[in-house]
Amino acid sequence: MKLTLGFSPCPNDTFIFDALVNKKIDIGEFEFEIFLEDVQTLNQWALQKKLDITKISYGVFPLITDNYDLLDSGGALGKGVGPLLISKKQIPASEINNCTVAVPGKNTTAHLLFSLAFPKADKKEFMIFSSIEDAVLNGDVHCGVIIHENRFTYQQKGLVKIIDLGEYWEKETGYPIPLGGIAMSNNHTPEIQKKINSLIKQSVEFAFTNYPVLTAFVKRHSQEMDEHVMRQHIDLYVNNYSITLGKDGEQAIKKLMEIYSSINK
Repeated sequence: MKLTLGFSPCPNDTFIFDALVNKKIDIGEFEFEIFLEDVQTLNQWALQKKLDITKISYGVFPLITDNYDLLDSGGALGKGVGPLLISKKQIPASEINNCTVAVPGKNTTAHLLFSLAFPKADKKEFMIFSSIEDAVLNGDVHCGVIIHENRFTYQQKGLVKIIDLGEYWEKETGYPIPLGGIAMSNNHTPEIQKKINSLIKQSVEFAFTNYPVLTAFVKRHSQEMDEHVMRQHIDLYVNNYSITLGKDGEQAIKKLMEIYSSINK
């Protein structure tokens, strides 16, 4: 059976899916056509029902539940891993509502967490996550919400942190931060979904057995990262929640859906 599979080129995703897509584990009767795209593109594709299996931001999940089911493995949840609001200079939190803010996509978890912290801020510019630091540096926006590897590089560019949006979420809810998950089209039977979930789980477990070695697949797709930054990235975003959500992870996602509903009444 041939299935389309989309995930980002970031180290956490390539780390998770390396063993599966490169057949380092037995994938049985399945064959995968791979698409590596930024998370906002994958979110848009999910809204268009383009792929069989896809990485998504949990921020878009409420909009695709008619067509996709969430898998238990392969996601990114954790503590201390949330997006950061950054700028060229310190800006009081009370002034953020008057600032233009670059956000990595309308339907991203980062946007949802920013909206939770600053519900009245409405001067938003949605753009690909890798463009946000430059938009701030060039003065196109006052500040920006950064995710992925930019968490580890913004200080090198002279940027400063205004607030850790993940810490805000954790303080408000007490749950780990639900950043991204793996969704599968409900056109496929629960039996097929269960098999795919098992393969993703095996792929994560295989990756951990060889860590901290970084495979050629991970290195090839990382964006201007040295190995230390790649490992920082993996250490933050890949953990036990990537193997299975567990009760704590499920409750975190439920809470995020409740906040989404309250914001979008």
